[in-house]
Amino acid sequence: MLAVSVYEGGEIRHETVADPVAGPGEVVVELRAAALNRRDLLVAGGTYPFPLPLIPGSDGAGVRRDTGEEVVIYPALDWGPREEAFGPDFQVLGGPRNGTYAELVVVPEVNVFPKPERLSWEEAAALPLAGLTAYRALFSRGGLSAGETVLVLGAGSGVSTFAVQLAAQAGARVLVTSSSDEKIERSRTLGAEGGVNYATEDWVAAVKELGGADLVIDSIGSTWPQSLECVRPGGRVVVFGATGGTEVTLPVRPFYFGQWSLLGTMMGSPADFAGLLGALSSGTWRPVIDSVVPLAEAATALETMASGRHFGKLVLACG
Repeated sequence: MLAVSVYEGGEIRHETVADPVAGPGEVVVELRAAALNRRDLLVAGGTYPFPLPLIPGSDGAGVRRDTGEEVVIYPALDWGPREEAFGPDFQVLGGPRNGTYAELVVVPEVNVFPKPERLSWEEAAALPLAGLTAYRALFSRGGLSAGETVLVLGAGSGVSTFAVQLAAQAGARVLVTSSSDEKIERSRTLGAEGGVNYATEDWVAAVKELGGADLVIDSIGSTWPQSLECVRPGGRVVVFGATGGTEVTLPVRPFYFGQWSLLGTMMGSPADFAGLLGALSSGTWRPVIDSVVPLAEAATALETMASGRHFGKLVLACG
């Protein structure tokens, strides 16, 4: 089969490799499309020290070779028995196990779900990791309720486009931040009430002027202190990324005076994925696709992701 592999030094090769073989309890999926995630940049850059060469990619949709069923892949492997957090055997597809930047992928049978009928192959492939992360952050961890205000940092990313649509569908008031006025305006079309350009104004003060937030979805990391400043007393900040830095200092007294909650999240359980698919089936929203390129152009797509120029998901056509 044709696949895209990461080699030492971050080299990306589009090459012919051996077809994967399913073991007990596993299935082969003939992929029609795969989607990129920021995690793939970390794999290619060596942040995750997985053995190389490795086929990256956590998101995919295609056809089960044994049954002919159209499926979408749930990307969390061995989540474990607890909803509160994953267990010790947890992994993410696409490192250290070969992922979806390929024509074929082997996954456990429990990781394939029926493809949502109203989605294209590209949309279905774009759904899993980012949609799952957004769903768990908003609901399972964030406890978002109708009528609350949620602030989503970093408009335009895959997760943020899902978060805006899911929160709006749930009856929440949605605000976003971005350094791009265009991305803020595009977020309005997804259901956001408005946004703040952090490059041109004090975004914390602006959010406070808008009434503050009950819940902040923070993928930046270095912004934890500012996110906490934005929440009302008793509010929550849910964090799942560190694109702005891996360390931060928090003032203790304002934290407990405000009775805030700072919650970590990552990916989601099978129950979260079922909830995401349920939210999709009961709504009219769709995954936002920035662009679709052939599998052979994966390296270029990764460069686009690194640049931050995209809005929504970057997708690879696999077959």
